[in-house]
This record gives sequence, structure tokens and C-alpha cells, in this order.
Amino acid sequence: MADTAPTALPAWKALARHAEAMRGMHMRDLFAAESDRFRRFSVMLDDLLLDYSKNRMTAETMRLLFDLARASGVEQHRDAMFAAERINTSENRAVLHVALRARRDRPIKFDGKDVMAEVGRVLDQMKAFAGAVRAGTRRGSGGQSFADVVNIGIGGSDLGPAMAVEALAPFRGGGPTPHFVSNVDGTALRATLERCHPESTLFIVASKTFTTQETLANAMSARAWVAEALGERAAGRHFVALSTNKDAVAAFGIDPAEMFPFWDWVGGRYSLWSAIGLSIAIAIGFDNFAALLEGGRDMDEHFRTAPLEANMPAILGLLSVWYGNFWDAAAQAILPYDQRLARFPAFLQQMEMESNGKSVTRNGKPVAWQTGPVIFGEPGTNGQHAFYQLIHQGTRLIPADFIAGARNPAGLGEHHAMLLANFFAQPEALMRGKTEAELRAELAAKGLAGKALEAAVPHRLFAGNRPTNSILYRTLDPRTLGRLVALYEHKTFVEGAVWQIDSFDQWGVELGKQLAGAILPELAGPEPPASHDSSTNGVIAHYKKLR
Repeated sequence: MADTAPTALPAWKALARHAEAMRGMHMRDLFAAESDRFRRFSVMLDDLLLDYSKNRMTAETMRLLFDLARASGVEQHRDAMFAAERINTSENRAVLHVALRARRDRPIKFDGKDVMAEVGRVLDQMKAFAGAVRAGTRRGSGGQSFADVVNIGIGGSDLGPAMAVEALAPFRGGGPTPHFVSNVDGTALRATLERCHPESTLFIVASKTFTTQETLANAMSARAWVAEALGERAAGRHFVALSTNKDAVAAFGIDPAEMFPFWDWVGGRYSLWSAIGLSIAIAIGFDNFAALLEGGRDMDEHFRTAPLEANMPAILGLLSVWYGNFWDAAAQAILPYDQRLARFPAFLQQMEMESNGKSVTRNGKPVAWQTGPVIFGEPGTNGQHAFYQLIHQGTRLIPADFIAGARNPAGLGEHHAMLLANFFAQPEALMRGKTEAELRAELAAKGLAGKALEAAVPHRLFAGNRPTNSILYRTLDPRTLGRLVALYEHKTFVEGAVWQIDSFDQWGVELGKQLAGAILPELAGPEPPASHDSSTNGVIAHYKKLR
């Protein structure tokens, strides 16, 4: 794998020269000159289509990007991940979320041991437990079946499961009502408890170490709520743990037999495929959870075996590098035209920004190039009436991914056709724009003339040439969601490999947690603190006056 700074690679320098040559080129002209542009710049995996033709690129651009990927060792780095090498260098860990959805009969050896047997054991444990909860045979302390299941986690142990459960709501089939609590703000937990009953509520506490401050605070309050209603001895029957800390789980009052383990080679933001997905398996049934895993495996095999030129994650990742490093784009929009994917942009915020928000290389050297983009988004058509103005006419270049399903189970007449009309129209509008000649003719046809027309023209011009990708699938079922999630996991991987950074640690979240731990006891007394900078001391002092 290459350790040379990417900016020093001949392929990077060639792309920089090529980007300068592309500055005056408009996608409208590219489409006019290339009638087969869609055919040349689209890829399919079964029914899943990626159309990347509406980008500021040519065949030469893509050739240079693929050269950069190869010079950066993307393929070797990918193969090292699948081979269970310790590519998380700062923590000396393997990165094996791909093993969680691999076929059991295909060995994946880590430190000489096939991990698939243990993965299979946990999946079997999840299947049995999820089935028992859904069937009503795993009951609470008073013999009632569970009507509500509350997942208590934070970060990857909340965002992934919450996103998946919302996305796959039509597949619940009468299971318990799922809830998710992550914020340590007590308002979140209280609002959830007000919708539940202690005797029929199951809590899933998701914390690998069982020491995560926010998660344990919420879990302890939930336990007190159950104990107050049902008694201290009954409380443990209403909790299970997703953890590796058996002693802490037992001390909490949870039967260690109902602890679902996972491993240090599973990063939080890549963990919905693991025991962290227990809330998903309970919500939609284990067979549907298995289909989610199968979709992830589909994309794994595609990423592992397809040549870069026909590789969806590679193409998305390289286009992200193209805009971030050669066009100074600092953000990317994720725009699902599928209401069930409402949490998908937030999920991808963690996926990309925690993975690639780095300023040192894998070898600890400072980077001199832009790394992770800012990820944001909302479901269409909501976003059209919120921030699309900036994407269409703002001064910043913001590449956007549009995502939609051809079928929607909601029905309701023409709703889905209206939704998809916008899904098709927005990328075309962003690509084409509206020229001054077109605008003048349009305004004149509406009766505008003279000063009124001249005053209107500058405000209604659309430069166009704004890049987009369109991702279209048949319908949002578990297998499709699995493919989508894995697609963006591997896209993030490709970006990090080119930038020569470790996409699988997250040391940036630690300092704030350390300082919060030091400040917490200081909040108890009446005295103003003096141990921090004047700003922090002043804000804490004001808090003590207000409380």
C-alpha cells in the first residue's frame, strides 16, 4: 500500500492539470456532444442503478481518477481489509464488519482463527432471542409479553439501528413497538418512558465496554423506573446487554446469558450488522435481518471483485475526491426521495465525518490536502423548500446524491409519481441550469419587458453545471437497504485510502468526553470554578446562577 503523500503522486498532479482544463466546460455541452453519456457512465448491481453521468467529468477524468486509486493502493488496501489485516493502524485492529454479513462457510481468519464460527454463534443467539420476543415467549418479570422495546445506545449503536428500523417499518409485521434513546438529555428518555409501561417494556443497553457515560446514565434511570414499579429483583428481567464486559453487565443485574457480544474489529458506525442490530432483528424479524445482511454481502462481493471502472463504491469515492480536492467542494448532500430514509443522511454523517475527519495520515504525518466533507441532507421534497436554493444558485459547489425507489408501498394515488417527478427533475435542473437567452424568452412570453425584465433576469438565472449522482432501486426492502449501507461504507473506505488516512479510528471524540468527566463534579457545588479558561469558567458560573 502506498505511503507516498497523494499530492506527490503523478496521478494527482495529472488530475490537477486536468481540473484546470475542465474549468470552462459545462455539463450541458458534454451531454450535447455525447449522446451515449448515460450508457458510458452508469453501473448496475441487479436492480440498483448508479447514474453518475451528471458530473463534471469526461472519460479522461475517470481514467485519471482510476489511476489515482491504483497509485494510492486502494485495491491492495481493500484486499487487506477482507484478509483481516490490521488496517486500523492507530489502534492496531483489523476492520471486519464485512465478516458480520459473510457466508458462514467462507472462512475469514484473524490471527490464525476463523472468526465466522463466533459470528455465526452470535447470529444464532440473536435469532433465538428476537424470535422469542416477537412470539411473546420471552416475557417480563410479571409474565407479560413485551409491547415495547427501547434501544439505549449512542453514536453507531443508535444511528444505524434507528435508521434501519425506520427505513424497514413496513416489514415489522406486528412486532413490539421500537424506540431509541441516545441523548443524555433526560427529556429524551422521559418522553419515551411516558409511552411505555414497565411490565411490558424490554430495554436493550448497547455499550461495548458497558462504561459509556451517556448510555449508562440512561440505562440506570430506565432501571430505576422499572424497579420503582415492579421491584428491584424484577428489574433485570427487563434488560439485555450488547457488550463485551460480562462483569459490568452482571453487576447491572442483567443475566450474562442474555449478553450479546461483539468484537473490537467492529467499529461503532459499522456495527448495525452485529449484535448492535438486535433491535432491528426484533423489529422486523430475523429473516428480514438476514436479508439486510445478504444485501451488505452483495455489495461486499461487488466491491471486492468488480474492476474499479465498474465498481460503485470506487466511483462514488473517487468522485468525492475529485470535487473535494480539485474543485474545493467542502460538503456533499445526501438527498433520499424516500421518506423511510429520513435518518439516512444523519447515519451517513457519522459514517463519513467520523471516519474521514482526520488531519494526519496512517503514519501520523500531517496531511496537506482536504479530507472528509461535511455531509448533510433531508428527504425530498422537504429539502427542496429548505436548502436547495444554496445548491442551485449559491456560490459554493455542493455535489449531491439523489436516492429513490421505483415502487413505494404507501400507495395514495399520485403521490409517488409526484415524488419521482421531482427526483428526476432536480438533477436535470442542476446539470442544465437556465441560460440568459432561455430566461429572457421565458419572461417575455409571460409579458415582462423593459426595466421589469432586466431587473428580473439576474435573480432568475441558473448557472447549472452542478454535479449529482442518481441512485435508483426497485423498492426499499431489507436487501436493498443492506446494499445501500454497504455502498456508502465502501465509498468512505475508498476516500480514506486515497487520502492515506485511517478511516476506522475516532480519537477526535475523546478530548471533549475527558473534559466533561472533569467538569461534571464541579457542577455540584455553589462555588464558581477557577480551573478552566475564563470563558468556560464564566459560562459555568452563569449556569450556577440560573439553575
